[in-house]
Amino acid sequence: MSAAVIWSDDFLSYRWAHTHPMNPVRLALTMSLARSLGVLEGVETTPPMALTDTDLMVVHNREYIDAVRAVGSGNAALSGPLLERLFGLGGTDNPVFDGMHEAARLLVGGSVAAAEAIASGSVRRAVNIGGGMHHAMRSHAAGFCVYNDCSIAIRYLLEHGFDRIAYIDIDAHHGDGVQVEFAADPRVLTVSLHQHPATLWPGTGWPTEIGDATAEGTAVNVALMPDTRDRLWLRAFHAVVPSLVAEFRPQILVTQCGVDSHRADPLTDLSLTVDGHRAAITALRDLADKYCDGRWLAVGGGGYGVIDVVPRSWTHLIAAVLDRDVEVTSVIDEEWQDAATEITRQVHSQYSHPPVGTMGDGGDVDYVAWDGDTGQPAPDGITDRAQQQTDRAILATRRAVYPLHGLDPEDPRD
Repeated sequence: MSAAVIWSDDFLSYRWAHTHPMNPVRLALTMSLARSLGVLEGVETTPPMALTDTDLMVVHNREYIDAVRAVGSGNAALSGPLLERLFGLGGTDNPVFDGMHEAARLLVGGSVAAAEAIASGSVRRAVNIGGGMHHAMRSHAAGFCVYNDCSIAIRYLLEHGFDRIAYIDIDAHHGDGVQVEFAADPRVLTVSLHQHPATLWPGTGWPTEIGDATAEGTAVNVALMPDTRDRLWLRAFHAVVPSLVAEFRPQILVTQCGVDSHRADPLTDLSLTVDGHRAAITALRDLADKYCDGRWLAVGGGGYGVIDVVPRSWTHLIAAVLDRDVEVTSVIDEEWQDAATEITRQVHSQYSHPPVGTMGDGGDVDYVAWDGDTGQPAPDGITDRAQQQTDRAILATRRAVYPLHGLDPEDPRD
């Protein structure tokens, strides 16, 4: 089995305020569900790598790291609005918690361990569901993210023999921190499919954001309107991503697999199902197999359906990495459901309904491939307006970046 699953129970120490939407119980529930379904049978998980400040400084600056350490140990010289303005720490999104530096560093250590396992040749694939903190900037926390494990893992790969890396981000929020980090680096292709920036924080990720200077064309953004569903999301993915990956010829695929695009997510407005997440994950694996000799590093990300969404979607992710695919019709045993309900009630006292009992939502993932004809009628179950909006998003992205890769934006074969 040429795959590594990175895990430590200490990932659960990355915990914000009690009422914060990102609760680490989602990670524990994912691992317990994967075990319940036999996905992790016989698998010895790999611990995160122990990192130093020097390892973090390939992306973050010293002043910021010192500030994170200080506030997490109660020794900060700054507080209140000044701390938030300078470092993004202490507000509603990123409240200070004890041991913040150590907890955030451990998540990075998980993604670097995944990168090391692949770079060393010991595995072809690796997954760290504790990672995916794609909003963190060089000197600023943002969007529940303190240290950017995605960017640091990519830096590790660049320093260990890789010079063409494709990063694909399917979180509902734009992968802004990673795009900013590599906007001027032609060795890294960043692709983000997300809810339209006019409708969702952080307000970036417009199709006209294409990279800087000699790296123009290596930042790619597909901005999708609220209520985009499985079939249209997959239509957009397949109309943009495979041809760019084929042209870029990466040696490895790094993917941020946030699942806050789900229709039940409390913070976003896309309308995917767990079935759609599974189809997206499978498509990413296929791209890695076809173009990267199977090299695939997958991390987690957003996802605030703590019991009904994240555990199921990321169990599908772990299963895909291990080539132990789980059918969407698979039944989740009642013992796990009962335990998950009890755990979740301790976190959300108002939670009352039982977890979903199968590994899918009955979503429709039978997408119709984009053929360049924006006037074609919408298939059954999709309004003409929804398809037109999606096709406009597809064309906006293709027209912005395809010519920079020598591809024809109007030709669906590209």
